[in-house]
Amino acid sequence: MSIGLLGRKLGMTRVFDSEGLSVPVTAVEAGPCWVIQRKTLENDGYCAVQLGFREQKKGVSKPQAGHFKKHGVEPARFVREIRVAADTEMNAGDVLTVSLFNEGDRVDVTGVSKGRGFQGVVKRHGFRGGRSSRDMAL
Repeated sequence: MSIGLLGRKLGMTRVFDSEGLSVPVTAVEAGPCWVIQRKTLENDGYCAVQLGFREQKKGVSKPQAGHFKKHGVEPARFVREIRVAADTEMNAGDVLTVSLFNEGDRVDVTGVSKGRGFQGVVKRHGFRGGRSSRDMAL
């Protein structure tokens, strides 16, 4: 069964293992996510669940607000679909938390990096500029 959560990176830290060695880890806020809509093979042509993450207080467009209201959930800032098996039992309004996973489970994490465009060498690699003409006159 394919299951997933939405989350955001909080930062990097370290933990110490049983032997006292420092292990770098990434802190991730995973969930809670709520099921907004259940896509079915009969209605949509594929099986998926639409998940929402982090409440959105304002700035919700009227079409989005109608979609959330139709399914009886609060507006979400991030909305993504995750494909699931046809026999997965999830309905609109269900809340998914990290309790889905057990200790020692392997998880596949996918991230989206911030686009930084075309940067110059000073910002990208930390190069410094050359001497200015004012310094040469002295």
